[in-house]
Amino acid sequence: MNNRTPLPAPTALTIAGSDSGAGAGIQADLKTFAAQGVYGTSAITAVTAQNTRGVTAIEAVSPDLVVSQISAVIDDFPVSAIKTGMLATRDIVAAVADRLLEIPETPLVVDPVLVSTSGDRLLDDDAIELIRDRLLPRAHLVTPNRREAEALTGRQLASAREVADAARELLDRGARAVVVTGGDQHGPNAVDLLVDRGGEHRLSAPRIDSRSTHGTGCTYSAAIAARLALGEGMDAAVSQAKRFVTRAIEQAIPLGGGHGPLGHLLVK
Repeated sequence: MNNRTPLPAPTALTIAGSDSGAGAGIQADLKTFAAQGVYGTSAITAVTAQNTRGVTAIEAVSPDLVVSQISAVIDDFPVSAIKTGMLATRDIVAAVADRLLEIPETPLVVDPVLVSTSGDRLLDDDAIELIRDRLLPRAHLVTPNRREAEALTGRQLASAREVADAARELLDRGARAVVVTGGDQHGPNAVDLLVDRGGEHRLSAPRIDSRSTHGTGCTYSAAIAARLALGEGMDAAVSQAKRFVTRAIEQAIPLGGGHGPLGHLLVK
């Protein structure tokens, strides 16, 4: 007879918006957590009506309710990592930042979701400054694509050196590490730049010719958070997440008429 008490499953929390098409946002994050063997919990910041073609409606949740969801989770579950995605409004950004400052030891991955794959704006303009000033100093890692890095720094990023300089600026603003993703650029390889206090590391994977790319940023940041929840160091977590996203694009089953979802639960 086995009388051992099972250890709690590694648990991660995603704070993000709901995607009715389930390719991005909360739905993508929870599928990614499950694929990594991590128990997923969530705090929903906004409800969106969207599919593979675009977003047709957004309704933000009240900041108080967002914080209540976060508190309900962290007061009861052994949360080992947290990620933020779509935060929708300035007031939600402020409320989330305040709550997360109360648990500074828990690794935080900030995905600064500004624009969807289809080009729809997902964050108020006046919230970007607040992310920069309030959330980045709490972040263990921030994961902008090049467009988001431009918005966060106010720089035009036309070269690899300019991308690296922008990442350094985000470090100077308080983030412990930065990954500027390259999936939205051109070329035979998708190259991401990881920058921390120890230096620069480039992660490269063959670019896959696929329209199943909706939610790649959400999936990437969620996979990193999951690997951190499993106890991996930052370099290993980012590398494993990069491999997972690449395989999830490769294994995706084409769905919808636009940018379809990744094959989160099909990766072997």
